[in-house]
Amino acid sequence: MEKSIRNLVIGLLLLVVLVPLGLLATGETFGEWGNEEIEEKLGYVPQGLKELSTFWERAPLPDYAFEGDESSRGAVIAYILSAVIGVVLGGGVLYLLGRRIAKD
Repeated sequence: MEKSIRNLVIGLLLLVVLVPLGLLATGETFGEWGNEEIEEKLGYVPQGLKELSTFWERAPLPDYAFEGDESSRGAVIAYILSAVIGVVLGGGVLYLLGRRIAKD
């Protein structure tokens, strides 16, 4: 494995492990606003966001939690699992896009 790829993988794994630190934060998370928070900040909710807001209700781990599990241990596991899913999906899309661009 190339040194740069190895360093990237190590960095991503480190970030995945540190993700549960977000559980210690108080207040809202930037960019993770629902319609209520957007309306409070902007005074209205754009129509496109209203239409898309129901899409995330069917997320694999809504609110970074397992259904019915309120324990802190479950929250940590759900946060890490969310990070792993995000890294795999995001990295996979970028990898495929990079291969397609390199082919052209």
